[in-house]
Amino acid sequence: MVGLISSGVIFVVIIVLVMLFLHFVPVGLWISAIAANVPVGIVTLIGMRMRRVPPSRIVMPLIKANKAGLSVNVNQLEAHYLAGGNVDRVVDALIAAHRAQITLPFERCAAIDLAGRNVLDAVQMSVNPKVIETPIVSAVAGNGIELKIKARVTVRANIDRLVGGAGEPTIIARVGEGIVTTVGSAESHSEVLANPDDISKTVLGKGLDAGTAFEILSIDIADVDVGRNIGAELQTDQAEADKRIAQAKAEERRAMAVAKEQEMKAYTQEMEARVVEAQAEVPHAMAAALREGKLGVMDYYQLNNVQADTDMRNAISQTGVDSKATQHPVK
Repeated sequence: MVGLISSGVIFVVIIVLVMLFLHFVPVGLWISAIAANVPVGIVTLIGMRMRRVPPSRIVMPLIKANKAGLSVNVNQLEAHYLAGGNVDRVVDALIAAHRAQITLPFERCAAIDLAGRNVLDAVQMSVNPKVIETPIVSAVAGNGIELKIKARVTVRANIDRLVGGAGEPTIIARVGEGIVTTVGSAESHSEVLANPDDISKTVLGKGLDAGTAFEILSIDIADVDVGRNIGAELQTDQAEADKRIAQAKAEERRAMAVAKEQEMKAYTQEMEARVVEAQAEVPHAMAAALREGKLGVMDYYQLNNVQADTDMRNAISQTGVDSKATQHPVK
């Protein structure tokens, strides 16, 4: 009975050891590597397990690279994986570059991948150029007519400038800026419509791919539409603004005139009030002069006679003027 229990315990221990061995030593990958003539030892596979690197993520790309004739070792692939890179994509990019006879060292390929760019797409774009379609660009010619232009930019990836080079948005922005500048330099929109290829030649000659991760192969004008008459709208808006300014100035002058008129009315009323006040003081002054003996009674009567004579003469002269106006009406 004891012998049977001991045999069972030994059997369980052996199974546990075998499971631990198979866990730390991926025998299937090791056999695949040997069959592919890829030098990967058992100790290396166990070290990957200890460093928490999935052996399949390293061994399978290594086999693929070896079959493609690339000189890539385990340490390079494992280091790239630990740095957060995509090992399988890097190996695929190296194989594609090798087949296309594009010089791409492993270190540069790994740097491009770690920079966040899809290195495989970049290699494929180097072989098969990509067409970038710009949004509709609105530009105004010298005569004020708006043109709406859409362009297609054919680019090829520049492997040497993928690290640190600008992306597609920069290409689109520069092409749009070049289109606006070229159309704005034309005297008339009809010149642009007659020779749209001049835009492509001018923009392409500006070296818009400098500092970017691409090489511009061609810029083709896909569509040109005539838009609004911006010049006429601007002139209309300017005329309306001038009209409002003139109205505002006229209103200001009118308000100043009204204020001046009110001021003069107030001054006239004040003067009239002072005259009335002075006239009211005349009887008091004459009475005081009579009391003090400075004015005699005869002098007072004589003064009244002079005033009455003056009033009579004014009335006669006014009557004569009215009668003449009646006899000789103005024609």
